[in-house]
Amino acid sequence: MADIKSKEARSYNMSRVRSKDTEPEVYLRKKLFARGYRYRKYTSDLPGHPDLWFARYNAVVFVHGCFWHRHQGCRLATTPKSSTEYWDAKFLRNMRRDQEVKNQLSMKHIRQLVIWECVVRKMMKSPEVEDLYLKQVEDFLKSDTAFVEI
Repeated sequence: MADIKSKEARSYNMSRVRSKDTEPEVYLRKKLFARGYRYRKYTSDLPGHPDLWFARYNAVVFVHGCFWHRHQGCRLATTPKSSTEYWDAKFLRNMRRDQEVKNQLSMKHIRQLVIWECVVRKMMKSPEVEDLYLKQVEDFLKSDTAFVEI
């Protein structure tokens, strides 16, 4: 099936997709800051430039977009119907890079939490869900667990 947008319009749309300060990232940062957690954003001296670096806890947090990082079983992790070879290769590169970053951080004994975009969006809709997931993030930060995915 052909794309319903022109090549120029699609290119413009894709150029507007943000890689930093996405809505889920900003939301999670504000909630953690309000709870007293201090962090650095996009630390360039760590592999993968994590979204949040908690030096006090020797931990990083990545807010992964379900589409770009291929959240298994998520309705947001769709594959475009046109240029499927391109997209399959792109998603495979992203997943390989994510695994490499995970391995590099593990070698440095840095603890890692991945929270998916769909989870943060659920948090944004419900205070009960928000409290549940923020508690999980806090529990991770205070634990010795090496890797957690929410």
